[in-house]
Amino acid sequence: MDKNLLLEVKDLTTSFKSGDTLFAAVNKVSFSLHAGETIGIVGESGSGKSVTSLSIMRLIPNPPGKITGGEIIFHHKNKQSTNLVQLSEEEMRTYRGHKIAMIFQEPMTSLNPVFTCGEQVMEAILLHKKCSTEEARKKTIALFEEVQLPQPEHMFGRYPHQLSGGQKQRVMIAMAMSCEPSILIADEPTTALDVTVQKTILELMKKLQARYAMGIIFITHDLGLVSELADKVLVMYKGKVVEEGTSKQLFSQPKHPYTKGLLSCKPPLDSRPERLYTVSDFLELDAQGNFVEKTNNVQRHASQPKHAWSETNPQPEKLLEVKQLSTRYPAKKTIFGKVLEYNTALDNISFDVYKGETLGLVGESGCGKTTLGRTILKLIEPGEGTVVYRNQDILKLSEKEFKPLRSKMQIIFQDPYSSLNPRITVGEAIAEPMKVHGLYNNDAGRREKVMDLLNKVGLNENQYNRYPHEFSGGQRQRICIARALGLEPEFIICDESVSALDVSVQAQVLNLLNDLKKEFGFTSIFISHDLGVVKYMSDRMMVMRKGRIEELGDAQDIYAHPKSEYTRALIEAIPKITN
Repeated sequence: MDKNLLLEVKDLTTSFKSGDTLFAAVNKVSFSLHAGETIGIVGESGSGKSVTSLSIMRLIPNPPGKITGGEIIFHHKNKQSTNLVQLSEEEMRTYRGHKIAMIFQEPMTSLNPVFTCGEQVMEAILLHKKCSTEEARKKTIALFEEVQLPQPEHMFGRYPHQLSGGQKQRVMIAMAMSCEPSILIADEPTTALDVTVQKTILELMKKLQARYAMGIIFITHDLGLVSELADKVLVMYKGKVVEEGTSKQLFSQPKHPYTKGLLSCKPPLDSRPERLYTVSDFLELDAQGNFVEKTNNVQRHASQPKHAWSETNPQPEKLLEVKQLSTRYPAKKTIFGKVLEYNTALDNISFDVYKGETLGLVGESGCGKTTLGRTILKLIEPGEGTVVYRNQDILKLSEKEFKPLRSKMQIIFQDPYSSLNPRITVGEAIAEPMKVHGLYNNDAGRREKVMDLLNKVGLNENQYNRYPHEFSGGQRQRICIARALGLEPEFIICDESVSALDVSVQAQVLNLLNDLKKEFGFTSIFISHDLGVVKYMSDRMMVMRKGRIEELGDAQDIYAHPKSEYTRALIEAIPKITN
């Protein structure tokens, strides 16, 4: 037997019961993992990636899920092996966290909000290691130092809500590493993080892997990340492994049409095509219901730069002027509510938005992007400055005076699930703003408009009476786009509206926004921490840092010739697919 072999997954099948039918979410998946090796598992939502990892950890909720076939063989250092599928729940607890650890996708829901971060890591150490509380405390602080958390001793006493997304993810890594496991499973650990934070987290994982000779199973839908991190890659589609190989083989010569589709969905950094490819451009169903490669692929035409203002093509009129805008939040108050300290979210910001353009807004978490978008729409009260929309300072308007303008200025939020009311149907959700603003005469007229919008965003009329939980993330985002367009706005702010979507769904939504922009002619601010997406969508780009504008100019020019070190660092941190 190979002495470096850590894990063998053989014909793993995990099924879920829905009514009387049994559905295989993971269907006969096989692979092996060695010490010091990283396996990347890629695919869209619903492909079976996370179910595979949860099956290895034996964390599938039963009912409705159950491992219905195959083996998961863990190889010990003493050359003995154990089939994890056959262990009782009590026996499995000695492996979980100790021999095999997992970093989950969303650190906020994985950490307990009522305990400090230090207490939670200590608990894992005390559970699996024979040591005193003081020794566990020292080890926790040493781990916080190892994962490069600032002021480790101070971080020990802080609660999860007091940390940034990147810091919470580091706490999760410290917890996973606390018992020096042989295998680390990372399930989408950097999905919601900025490119620079993502880069440091990945470098940290590589460093820890080298130190402890761990095997890593890295699950993601970002092919650029897999290309940089993984030795071996499995591509999953509808519960099956459709292609596997070394990272170099897979990215230089993909064989399966699904892999080719995934690789083509990301906005290219070296050109700006008119449309992005989606997986459906590469796959179609045959008579037996199997996906096969399309013979005639859609051609992706390179487009011209989005705008070129010149004497023959004069600069359009200003729609929005933001002047010396500042917004502060109370950071420290007395027990009587008097503010002692403020955090400055926006610091003297000034820029213009021209009619018909898309201004891209990029920067790390905490730079003030979302605060800026919400302040412009009067969802957050500014401290000082002016926001002039069509020659009117909207910050001086009362809520009653501003109401007619609300229909002209819309926002598409980052999380479509929390911005839709779970108790009303999507048809009612889209019609509600129209009713508030008295559009389309009556309920019948509004219903007709909603049906038209559902078709425009790639949904159908039969979905009018369904509830938000019955839709996927990408579909919910389409519903939010339809709701924003129902008022026929002139100006839309897209706030991280594609950041949590798979590459193929993201490509569909970006294509949709471009199509709708052509049809409705709206002006927009497109906010994202993904510089590649912002570059693709925007005419001009604004880079923000710590509440200030770092750089502003033509999107292509900024990407090709960044003037500031910060912008250069953002560009260098973008994961690139290397052949």
